[in-house]
Amino acid sequence: MTVRDTIAEKLTQAFAPVHLDVIDQSHLHAGHAGARPGGETHYSIHIVSQAFRGKTRIERHRMVNETLARELAGSVHALAIRAVAPEET
Repeated sequence: MTVRDTIAEKLTQAFAPVHLDVIDQSHLHAGHAGARPGGETHYSIHIVSQAFRGKTRIERHRMVNETLARELAGSVHALAIRAVAPEET
């Protein structure tokens, strides 16, 4: 299973999103800090879920970061997060 697949699976299980995009942007960071040959280090996510209703941006990011703590402590160097409630799309 790829890191991208693991991220998508964990976010789906934790937040039952109505929309989820997980984009591997590692190729854009080749030669930068945290980049490795083979990629799977830099990601961007866009997640839409009822779980984010009434939460601040910081609370939403913390929720995502806690869900992906293992990946962030390991292979993932950078994660850009756009987490919104359905009415905010």
